[in-house]
Amino acid sequence: MMQGRRVVITGLGILCPLGNDINSTWENIKSGSSGASNITKFDASNFSTRFAAELKDYDSVSGLSEKEARRIDPFVQYAITATDQAILDSGLKLDLIDTTRVGVSIGSGIGGLGSIEQNSLILDDKGPRRISPFFVPGAIINMASGNVAIKYNLMGPNISIVSACSSAAHSIGFSARSISYGDADVMITGGSEAAITPLGLAGFNASKALSTNNDDPQGASCPWDKNRDGFLLGEGAGILILEEYESAKKRSANIYGEIIGFGMSDDAYHITAPSEDGRGATLAMKNAVKDAEIKTSEVDYINAHGTSTPLGDVIESASINKIFEDSKDKLSISSTKSMTGHLLGAAGAIEAIFCLLSMRDSIVPPTINLNEPDNEFNLNLTPNACHEKNVEISMSNSFGFGGTNVSLLLKKV
Repeated sequence: MMQGRRVVITGLGILCPLGNDINSTWENIKSGSSGASNITKFDASNFSTRFAAELKDYDSVSGLSEKEARRIDPFVQYAITATDQAILDSGLKLDLIDTTRVGVSIGSGIGGLGSIEQNSLILDDKGPRRISPFFVPGAIINMASGNVAIKYNLMGPNISIVSACSSAAHSIGFSARSISYGDADVMITGGSEAAITPLGLAGFNASKALSTNNDDPQGASCPWDKNRDGFLLGEGAGILILEEYESAKKRSANIYGEIIGFGMSDDAYHITAPSEDGRGATLAMKNAVKDAEIKTSEVDYINAHGTSTPLGDVIESASINKIFEDSKDKLSISSTKSMTGHLLGAAGAIEAIFCLLSMRDSIVPPTINLNEPDNEFNLNLTPNACHEKNVEISMSNSFGFGGTNVSLLLKKV
């Protein structure tokens, strides 16, 4: 990053529809698996969309007691579980370091929607005296960061960013700058989401954002395909441990990569639709490249926002073509949302993780279900199968309602 200290990633944790840990998730990504299935959390038979990308067997890995789980919304539970994984993976001994220098920034787009929904029903049915005292502190968005800090006695910066589907990416960028500027030495960051609820599904259906391909759930998320009709709703959490580079090197930590660029913008156009000229997405990518002080030709792979919406995919590919026109022949692009679905406020975290693993293993993950490409710019969209490639620098794009945009640049160390 342009100012201050270097920031690297030393630990990863994930819960997503393709797995409850890094290894199983990554194997399913490489094999081009889909996490989509008919909804099991509730009866969705009366909904326009009856499928989603749910977590599988989460209870077997949660690590929370039944009493603890009852007191916090699932999105907080997912954040804690993924954090436990990431800390273990990092090898950090938190009891041996100054935890006033360790912060937390875990974002979410919607937060405790399920808890709000359930308590609203209790209020209507049984009255105000039956509302749990744990309702509010168990559902508000900053309780993901708050509960992690409490569990591990972390007294550094603590904030939860809410910027729709850019929340996790903003959180990662903010955390990197907190270390770069000297406000912290370690940041636990990422995003968590648990919006597969009746109200969440109904709301996204009402906004015409979701696919309604009920006959083929696993084929429904098909970014850049001519038959795409909306995104696949997903859930889960992604957590990254960020550290100051010299400190990580001194303790011989395993370094997945370095955060070298963080670009932000807004379309300033519409509450849900992206600007048709792609100005916001273009600006975010340009700002990330400027922050990293690199040439566009140095970017090897882009994990695109690529949600499988008719308008969004075309606008993003046009923006990529505009910025990378001179180097697009060597640039690989894919949308892992074709497999995981869209984790909303957690998407930027799991997709940054996939970028890091892509660099580690020299593998570009696929865009599955891309059978009839809508690809007027002839971009390499990695259709249906991963391929081997040395990836030194990768970009992760996250765009959200309200026009908010983030691009992160990651580099192999």
